[in-house]
Amino acid sequence: MLRLRLLAALVLLAASACRNAPQPSPEPVAAAPAQPAPTAPAEPLRLTVVGLNDLHGWVAPVRTSLKGGVEVQEGGAATLAGYLARLRADNPGGVVFLDGGDLFQGTLVSNLTEGSVVIDVYNHLGLTAAAIGNHEFDYGPVGPGAVPTKPGDDPLGTLKERMRQARFPFLSANIREAATGQRPAWLGNDGTHLITVKGVKVGIVGLTTVSTPTTTNPTNVVSLRFEPLAPAALEAAKSLRERGAEVVLGVAHAGGRCPSLENPRDLSNCDMKNGEIYGILEELPPGTLDAMVAGHTHQAMGHFIHGVPVIETYGLGRSFGYLELFLDPVSHKVLPDRTQIHAGIPLCTQVDVTSKTCEARKLRDQAEVRLEPATFLGGPVVPDAAVQELIAPALARVEVEQHRELGVTVPVALKRDYQGESALGSLLSDSLREAAAVDVAMMNPGGLRADLDAGPLSFGDVYEVLPFENTVAILTLSGDELKRLLRVAYGEKKSVFQVSGLKVTLARCPGPDRFQGATLANGKPLVPAKLYRVAMPDFLARGGDGLSPALDPLPPGRVDLGQARPGTLRDELIAYWQGRKAPLAAPNLGRITYVDNGAPCAPSQPPSGGRTP
Repeated sequence: MLRLRLLAALVLLAASACRNAPQPSPEPVAAAPAQPAPTAPAEPLRLTVVGLNDLHGWVAPVRTSLKGGVEVQEGGAATLAGYLARLRADNPGGVVFLDGGDLFQGTLVSNLTEGSVVIDVYNHLGLTAAAIGNHEFDYGPVGPGAVPTKPGDDPLGTLKERMRQARFPFLSANIREAATGQRPAWLGNDGTHLITVKGVKVGIVGLTTVSTPTTTNPTNVVSLRFEPLAPAALEAAKSLRERGAEVVLGVAHAGGRCPSLENPRDLSNCDMKNGEIYGILEELPPGTLDAMVAGHTHQAMGHFIHGVPVIETYGLGRSFGYLELFLDPVSHKVLPDRTQIHAGIPLCTQVDVTSKTCEARKLRDQAEVRLEPATFLGGPVVPDAAVQELIAPALARVEVEQHRELGVTVPVALKRDYQGESALGSLLSDSLREAAAVDVAMMNPGGLRADLDAGPLSFGDVYEVLPFENTVAILTLSGDELKRLLRVAYGEKKSVFQVSGLKVTLARCPGPDRFQGATLANGKPLVPAKLYRVAMPDFLARGGDGLSPALDPLPPGRVDLGQARPGTLRDELIAYWQGRKAPLAAPNLGRITYVDNGAPCAPSQPPSGGRTP
């Protein structure tokens, strides 16, 4: 027992000694590296693409009187500047401003300055680029003549002057010299433009409708060829990508029609079978274009067409649209699911407190209209006083002429109808036939650009209806030749030519057999070999609006283009009305009748911005 106690005491002593012995220093342990604080992923870059189209010289606002004496104002360059200022404040350095073409032609202030006032405005507003529209060729040589009349006249002279004046490029990738197939040197570019926006290289491709030779005066573009749009766009886009473009935008004087803007992905209201813009985007490989600003058809669009966001307006400077493109901050690739379309935004300085618009067509039947200042993107829309000052001299120049009364009254408003016989078209055709002392007169509906309101007639009223510098052409046609002309005129398109001196029978729907027959106004038949004198705007006599197949075979000497006549078509009609000293009463309708088989017509191309129109 003693021996066990001694053994236990020795064990306890040994353990105590171990505890009290000095311990070796531990090896140092490296500290764990500090973990960086988690960071949020970088926000996408945002580009704002603003689109306008078919301005047609409307730098001044349109004013309309409504019930109760309320006056609403739509559009105008100063108001546009106010909206652009809000967009640029919303996205500093990220706005691209494009115009889809037809900057000129249509207002007295534009035409008397041959478009220079429009260029002044766009220079001030900082337009990025514009497509070349068919009406950019309307003015012809510099000076009063709309077509060359003497040696040395350049049919492209005025357009070249406006391009030199502009601080932005005019773009068209599908225009070529007819003789050589080369790009015209006077364009100064290959139809593309490359810029940097927020560090992103953005390419722009311009395109021009292939219908240009029939929707401007053919004489002015005889040296040019307008090639198919999709191949030209593809070639231009590839060139831009090779030069480093990370985003490629299209700006085209070619359009379509999708009137409902409620759902940008619902194409059920789009006329997909008609409209150049659909064909372009269908043919192009996906990813060729990232967005498109369209024009020419004067129709609303704000839709994804074959995956590409497209905007277009009704034109005349009364509304605009814009796209918001979001880009990956590293790769700069567009994030399609983030794209936002804002289409059909009216340009208003004041809006109705209830409907929040200044559009007269929407407010005319409203019981009460009360106006308040317009706001946009959370701030007031402030018209740009500098723009008002810029255009004031040009407006003053035309003010006296615009309001010059002609001593003629219009008892009842005279309206147009693109797709049928109209009171205004019949009046103008009758007046042309009587003023020119001919057997038959024809007017193309696209040449009538406004209605005539009731009241005293001013020069400005007539100018808005007939802004083109056409002369009165007189053709000498046999009865058979006249029928062939009518067959071509009333063929595939839904538009209806206005006539005087004839009764015309048509099938209700467009097509090669639409023209069913014609007689003289008194019901007597057209004698096949008898010669008839036919008056029309020289635009038509030169083959415009697709009439070349009927007119090109005519023997020499049968077409007088009216170069020696006293003034323009507009001047001759005014002189005729003033000489008659009678009100411009609406003629009886019924000179165009239809054979209707009851079948619905296939969709057709809507009216465009050309003369056709």
